[in-house]
Amino acid sequence: MKISRGVEILELKFNGAFIHPTLLWDQEMAVLIDTGCSGQMEDLRKAMEDVGVSFNQLKVVILTHQDIDHIGSLPEILQNCGSHIKIYAHELDKPYIQGDLPLLKDGHIENPPKGKVDETLKDGQELPYCGGIRVIHTPGHTPGHISLYLKQSKTLVAGDSMYSVNGTLGGIHVPTTLDIEVAQQSLKKYVDLDIESVICYHGGLCTVDIKEQIQKL
Repeated sequence: MKISRGVEILELKFNGAFIHPTLLWDQEMAVLIDTGCSGQMEDLRKAMEDVGVSFNQLKVVILTHQDIDHIGSLPEILQNCGSHIKIYAHELDKPYIQGDLPLLKDGHIENPPKGKVDETLKDGQELPYCGGIRVIHTPGHTPGHISLYLKQSKTLVAGDSMYSVNGTLGGIHVPTTLDIEVAQQSLKKYVDLDIESVICYHGGLCTVDIKEQIQKL
């Protein structure tokens, strides 16, 4: 689903529903925000090609956090792209993504997905890719959860800080959030942003009365 020029919501099947990685691109490169589950790299490749973006254009992956439905295809992407791709994540989730520590929610899984994080991100940092990407540290769901504000399109990529249902923001998903109180505080960081669209990894796009909906949460 196209949000604006160079911003696309991808849709991958997950547990009878869908998850929504975000694809950004321009003439120079493509950026993927989150990688889906293990075994979904070919689905990502096809989804990218369907919107006219070659998998070879992928130069950056930004991980919003450590959960397996976000980092699942990271090993396959690294295997295919090698040193041509740069992986970003918050410093607090980096050791879990790299396999230095067991995943906080899925530590029981044998051989969980893992991959090297090249550069850690901090709250307020701005990445120069695809018109500018602002990093917002939004802990609660995990300690190192981040959201991303796409300056050019005024789009908030909310990761799992919120979910949506039929275009309406549903707030925090309590069963999968490690610290509810911290997660609620994180939502306050969105209030002053000029947001025209919100992409929730679970639930997809929300474009109506964003500011009012966030304030109610």
